[in-house]
Amino acid sequence: MTLSLTPDEIEALLVFYRDAGVDVAVGEDPVDRFAEADAEAARRREALAARQEAARAPALARPQPVSAAGAPPAPDSAVAAAREAARSAKSLDELRAIVEAFEGCALKATASRTVFEDGARDARVMFVGEAPGREEDMEGRPFVGKSGQLLDRMLASVGLDRQTNAYIANIIPWRPPGNRTPTPQEIAICEPFVRRQIELKAPELLVCVGAPSTETLLGLKGIMKMRGRMTGYEAGGRTIRAIATLHPAYLLRSPIAKRLAWRDMLTIRKTLEL
Repeated sequence: MTLSLTPDEIEALLVFYRDAGVDVAVGEDPVDRFAEADAEAARRREALAARQEAARAPALARPQPVSAAGAPPAPDSAVAAAREAARSAKSLDELRAIVEAFEGCALKATASRTVFEDGARDARVMFVGEAPGREEDMEGRPFVGKSGQLLDRMLASVGLDRQTNAYIANIIPWRPPGNRTPTPQEIAICEPFVRRQIELKAPELLVCVGAPSTETLLGLKGIMKMRGRMTGYEAGGRTIRAIATLHPAYLLRSPIAKRLAWRDMLTIRKTLEL
């Protein structure tokens, strides 16, 4: 029996699969998803250890953003240069200009735009994700693709929106080629900028969106265990309340986890009401 579908029916079916979180097709060979998850967890642990090691590396000399030959500097020099540049920013506008002019990260060479921020700068809550995707790279704003559309719906469910009372950023301001995962060195180089961004923004509540943001900013491993728990983030001599939640991209792949994200959003709303 052959099933015949019209083009409209095929499109509707594909939309249904997309909304249900389907992101891979069934192939001829079996795939061990548990092994994939274990490998990803191990990679995250190695990335966190590398970032911590990079953060401990001393600056041996005053770094320059770009070498005389025009190539990016060595990772330790680039990290030191980013720290120094970030510390010099006195406002978000200054920091944005510094980030846009920074040449110490190779990702900038392949990205179309610097994705620095979106939303209301006077918002009480700040959301920080991982890195821009294709749509974000094209528009120069974080969370504008499918994940961003879901994030907008999540915000709206608790009375938030990026136009009036939510502020959004990423750890990495430039899109990794092919949307690949940023390397530990790339995260270490960009980390001083997002930390200074948080310090200058000074939100009442910091929301780390996804495991990379949670590990980088809060030093917490295991997003499924740590999400929804209120903790603290030290910035500029003050402690900012912080919470981790699941990334919208993960929710699109695993719709059943949306119930957990909903609980996190309720916690966020309750915290802001205090």
